[in-house]
Amino acid sequence: MGTTALRRRRPAFAAGLAALAVALGSTAAPAAAAPPVQADYVALGDSFAAGQGAFPYTDASCFVSRRGYPAIANNLPGIRLATNAGCSGQVTTDVIADALATVGSSTKIVTVTVGGNDLNTTAVLQACLPVPAAGCQDALAAVQTKLTDGSLALSLTGVVAAIRQKSQTANIVLTGYPRLFAPSHPFAAVANPLADGLNGVIAGVAAGTGSRFIDVSDAFAAHGIGSDEPWINFSTDGVLDPANFHPNGLGYRHGYYASMLRQGAFEVN
Repeated sequence: MGTTALRRRRPAFAAGLAALAVALGSTAAPAAAAPPVQADYVALGDSFAAGQGAFPYTDASCFVSRRGYPAIANNLPGIRLATNAGCSGQVTTDVIADALATVGSSTKIVTVTVGGNDLNTTAVLQACLPVPAAGCQDALAAVQTKLTDGSLALSLTGVVAAIRQKSQTANIVLTGYPRLFAPSHPFAAVANPLADGLNGVIAGVAAGTGSRFIDVSDAFAAHGIGSDEPWINFSTDGVLDPANFHPNGLGYRHGYYASMLRQGAFEVN
């Protein structure tokens, strides 16, 4: 073979090696995966949505906590907490207004914890605990009326309607409330039936509106006030302590967040 032929083949051989190197390089180092799309999440509701009872607070006026379940969910891949509008003392009319102000067409997940203040359960606890006062029976009767006359269910339905007005595709999640006391606690007979009745109404509204109900009762079952490991705050110094009757950090993480995650609260439709 002559010198001229060798010179003509070298460029072709080099080009082949270069092509092989490129091919091997592309196989060995695939392109980085695109980051997950962030689904906008809006949390609405009362003190349980805010995280009251789990210090420290990022908003002391509403008792919004970085240890509440919305803040914990914000760490999930693909979830972005756009707004936590939860605030201590909120009732369903407040949440309707918040929904219309904060939920948008791009909102994919909306969680709601509300209803306890509509029943004025705080007044019941103050009247009936630790020793039943003169107004205890009247307060209990007022709660029972609201649970059975359809007014609370109508208000909760209005919350769902307001959310759906702003977002047709959002996963709407209505959470329940825990039983506050361990079954053996002397106050359990007064307080725990209130939670059961309230949860029944919320679950009924969820079923009737195509929303998702999250039951937290089982998660809190062994962790009420008076249990060996309570996830509910209760100070014997007085029932007016703002943290009283609200979950602590363990309650929000292992009671609320874990139940919500297990039951599909943060799934995107």
